[in-house]
Amino acid sequence: MPVRTVNQLGEPCWIDLMTSDPARSIEFYTKLLGWRAVDTGAGSGRYTMFFHGDAAIAGLTAQERGNRDFWTTYLAIDSVDETVRAARAAGATVLVHPQTVGDQGRLAVLTDPAGAAVGVWQAAGHRGFHVDNEIGTPVWHELITRDFNATIAFYEEVFGWTPIPLSDTADFRYSTFGHDESMTGGVYDADAMLPAGVPAYWQVYLGVADVWASAKKVSELGGTVLREPWDSDFGTFAQVADAAGAAFLLGQVEASPRPSD
Repeated sequence: MPVRTVNQLGEPCWIDLMTSDPARSIEFYTKLLGWRAVDTGAGSGRYTMFFHGDAAIAGLTAQERGNRDFWTTYLAIDSVDETVRAARAAGATVLVHPQTVGDQGRLAVLTDPAGAAVGVWQAAGHRGFHVDNEIGTPVWHELITRDFNATIAFYEEVFGWTPIPLSDTADFRYSTFGHDESMTGGVYDADAMLPAGVPAYWQVYLGVADVWASAKKVSELGGTVLREPWDSDFGTFAQVADAAGAAFLLGQVEASPRPSD
């Protein structure tokens, strides 16, 4: 499994789950994706790290029962304080003010001008996920927005994105973003699709070897299949929610070839 050694500035570098039922969520992801959960201790607020093999993949934080469970995507930046200042000047709202996480790094959580919550991470001891685009790891990050042009302009200005339009029609407006030719995510114009009152949001895709089999397993583990598996020009996907209600997508990927002996 190739190890990710660099997280490009402005791109997704970490995901974590806010859950009202940590035990149930841990059981769900360890059984669905083969993750290994490690409690980092009381000193870190009982933050749980998920590993795929030896590679750090994601995190989990407990929240009060009754709140909606959700995944947060974090973008890599070199200064939390400077990024927060730039984001506020460009119309963002600060949900979680800059804070230091031990010797691991600094974070903040923002709401972009269209209403989507996104985290920012200034790495120190923890640089982010160690592997991606593999089975059992994050494979895509997607921003669903109501104000496509303003959203693109915000992330260009604050995070240095260079979006590449994939489609620009009234029926399907979508841009990818990434570094050089390596795309890591996309922005979808969902203004005509989102129900009234639903804000913009980020969603994460997790890689599996067989979307159909994994969607069935989601149900067996107490989760919900929100959209049955479908095939597209870009792959096979399914939209699901875990056993505590946090939504994400499954994306089918091929296993990496093993190194030659």
